[in-house]
Amino acid sequence: MRRLVLTAALAAFSFTAAHAADDPIKVRKSIMQSVGGAAGLAGGMMKGSVPYSPAAGKAAIATFNAAAMSFGSFFPEGSDSGDTTAAPAIWSDADGFKESLAKFASATTAAAAASGREGPADLDAFKEAVMPILSNCKSCHQTFRVK
Repeated sequence: MRRLVLTAALAAFSFTAAHAADDPIKVRKSIMQSVGGAAGLAGGMMKGSVPYSPAAGKAAIATFNAAAMSFGSFFPEGSDSGDTTAAPAIWSDADGFKESLAKFASATTAAAAASGREGPADLDAFKEAVMPILSNCKSCHQTFRVK
């Protein structure tokens, strides 16, 4: 079951991104949809509306981590217009954006390492691993996303 959940999460992420590979805005949106799904799952487990399981915890963390490892590659010059919520600060403050992405990657890498092979053992361990990730999401969106 654990492998199935993890495989499904990663396959969904890979599938959507692969189909939009020639359009960085579509790729960014696909990645963010995957992250949004993982955040919804994480939030549901932390609120108690979704039963916690180590496998589901690991799947959410793996999705965050996969996004963190690739997301920054999809903001080339010229991809700042069109159907996007990417803020101009991504390009005008590229160093700040890279720093924000590095913090996100660090948080997801630490969470993945802490979750081990089986996923965080219990809800408290999951919360401890995921809260730094969600905090990074919020701070990045405040600066680098147009609402």
